[in-house]
Amino acid sequence: MSKRRVVVTGVGLISALGHTAKQSWEAMLEGRSGVGPITRFDASEFPVRFAAEVKDFDPEKFIAKKDIKKMDTFIHFAIAAAQEAVDSAKLQISPEIATRVGTYVGSGIGGFAIIEREHTKLLQGGPGKISPFFIPATIINLAAGHVSIRFGAKGPNSATATACSSGAHAIGDSFKIIQRGDADVMICGGAEAAITPMSVGGFASMRALSTRNDEPQRASRPFDKERNGFVIGEGAGILVLEEYEFARRRNAPILAEIVGYGMTSDAFHITQPSEDADGATRVMQCAIQDAGISPNEVDYINAHGTSTPYNDRIETMAIKKVFGEHAYKLAVSSTKSMTGHLLGAAGGLEAVVSVLALVHQTLPPTINYEYPDPDCDLDYVPNHARKAEINYALSNSFGFGGTNAALLFKRFKE
Repeated sequence: MSKRRVVVTGVGLISALGHTAKQSWEAMLEGRSGVGPITRFDASEFPVRFAAEVKDFDPEKFIAKKDIKKMDTFIHFAIAAAQEAVDSAKLQISPEIATRVGTYVGSGIGGFAIIEREHTKLLQGGPGKISPFFIPATIINLAAGHVSIRFGAKGPNSATATACSSGAHAIGDSFKIIQRGDADVMICGGAEAAITPMSVGGFASMRALSTRNDEPQRASRPFDKERNGFVIGEGAGILVLEEYEFARRRNAPILAEIVGYGMTSDAFHITQPSEDADGATRVMQCAIQDAGISPNEVDYINAHGTSTPYNDRIETMAIKKVFGEHAYKLAVSSTKSMTGHLLGAAGGLEAVVSVLALVHQTLPPTINYEYPDPDCDLDYVPNHARKAEINYALSNSFGFGGTNAALLFKRFKE
């Protein structure tokens, strides 16, 4: 039985670089950083005082005013990005197709801000002060739930919570749901809004974050020798995936094709990737094998590239293991250098970026790349975007707990 083809017909983005996919993409091509001092809370006593915040976002453009306080910000972001993706796909979900349209949105952290707020209420005023909306405002699956309700999508409705692989797993799982015939359309990706005191304090306590407080815009520097940690970001990345014939019948705008998905585990450590790069190596191989292509056909990798010393070295090692000599011919970039690390939304955002790279035949850069690291010696598209012929783009996501995901997209041709 042949696999059903699955295409990307719409994309939506919320990031520190903009409130739409177009704004974020154009800022990336300019090599702009979205990192700056934290304004969400008073971070003056924190060891890390900067992040990649989404600025000037107005949820009232997407959500009724009375409902805004019933949802954490990560849900606001998911709804906004989903609305852009659905609009750009020119998708109208009629009752006739509603049961064939699903939603699948991942998040690594969920509603941290409201959890912290309601816990303070509990301590200060007792349990009677806790909002009745506390639970549905914070749990991870309510991003997918609200998107489903908003558009009347009655097909599969699910969520992933696989740390920094959440968004990528949601997209990959949606690809397989369509491929096996359980839905014709999936609205999928990731959303995160974890720039909160407990979250920033927790990651700082782990020494996972960069501490370059004096020059925050230069702090996220994947693959650079002077990298010293990631920069926490926020936002959402949502795709509309459709079965090819379904998309053709409704004359949908087809942006790219998704052809491969891999998922593996390191089974090694709660936060660090395996030292031999085994999990990262196998997940890329799985995606390539799923697509039925040769490794030499991959032109671009949107790397996980967190800007931590260990991750970037291990990912580079994995790329060399998978691609051999071809590793030095393909392009690898980390857009986290500009957006920060969106945690559970990273895979969603970076999948959108991979699709846009194919559409525009342009490689987004890795900014802040100044000092080459002997252990990281590939073409990281340093500091400036460039035109290139891209037929296959691979997007990597690796999460705490050793969970890995890889998505392979193909330039669309009739």
